[in-house]
Amino acid sequence: MPALASHRKPRSRTRTNSPAVGLTTAAIASVSLLSAQSATADPRPSIDEVQKKVDDLYRQAGSATQEYNRAKEATEKQRRTVDRVLDDVAKRTDSLNESRRALGSYAAAQYRTGAVTPTAALLFADSPQAYFEQSQLMDRLTEQQRSTITEFEAEQAAAAKQRAQATKSLESLTASQQSLRTSKQTVQTKLAEARELLSQLTAEEKARLAELERKREEEARRKAEARAKAEAEAEAERQRQEREQQEQAGSGTGTGTGTDTGSGTGTAGGTYAAKAEKVLSFARAQIGKPYVWGATGPSSFDCSGLTQAAWKAAGVDLPRTTWDQVKAGQSVATADLLPGDLVFFYDDISHVGIYIGDGKMIHAPKPGANVREESIYYMPIYGSVRPA
Repeated sequence: MPALASHRKPRSRTRTNSPAVGLTTAAIASVSLLSAQSATADPRPSIDEVQKKVDDLYRQAGSATQEYNRAKEATEKQRRTVDRVLDDVAKRTDSLNESRRALGSYAAAQYRTGAVTPTAALLFADSPQAYFEQSQLMDRLTEQQRSTITEFEAEQAAAAKQRAQATKSLESLTASQQSLRTSKQTVQTKLAEARELLSQLTAEEKARLAELERKREEEARRKAEARAKAEAEAEAERQRQEREQQEQAGSGTGTGTGTDTGSGTGTAGGTYAAKAEKVLSFARAQIGKPYVWGATGPSSFDCSGLTQAAWKAAGVDLPRTTWDQVKAGQSVATADLLPGDLVFFYDDISHVGIYIGDGKMIHAPKPGANVREESIYYMPIYGSVRPA
């Protein structure tokens, strides 16, 4: 009997894609992870942000430089005080030792005479007269001894007071030295951060940063030129008015002798102008010398070191820091600036330059730059001072 044909459909063999699906899932997960990491990573700062950050770091370094200058000045002053006090202590110690030696000789003499009774001393004396002479001598020694003891006690108290003063001075010196080290470290840290930030820029980014700096300088230069034009117009108007006054005075028929020279304000202005000329002459001679924080010349300067040295050339002693220099003179408005005036910058008064006219100044800008002329509008102006 023939075998019956099977009515069952043959089972088709299904191919599985599990490995492919697994790879695809893994790839999607990887892309998602990378996207998430990219989203959470710090975005690269723009060139504008880099410029602002670098400028801020240099400003902070400038402020820390003024802290360093103040601490250095305090340290030097405190060291001189300590040296003087220690010298006084040494002299006082010598005087104290001299008093101590005198007391020792008196004590020895008392011991020698105290070993013999007055009666025995009279018996053993060469003569009664010799005994009385020795007794009078001992009485005088006793008076001198009392005086010496009083002097010794005074010397001892003074020496203790000076030693306490020396200890206090040494503690102040230590504090000043610590402040000096801290300020120095702060300056170095800020400058290192600025250098690190700039070193991470590509060549293209550095070129864009340089272009931003050029535009900034150009804007400051335009403002300075506008000010120079205004100053020239004001000077021309002043001269025109002077000529008119002279012409009117010359055409008058009065018989007055005209002895009033008007030297009250003229002399004061002339004196300042003479000093300012010396200041500017010194400052111009420093152009091209490098900025070095904490430097006061002659081969390098920081900003307040330059202004201090320039005005010293005119016979005027200015304090060391910008924070003290801004108080050393008469405040003047920016519109009333004269050559020689000091112009201060930033809210923290961390920079200063010497006004030379036409909206420009000479200043020691920042690390990596040299003393140069520049527009006063390159940085935000805090205020100005006329030192003398």
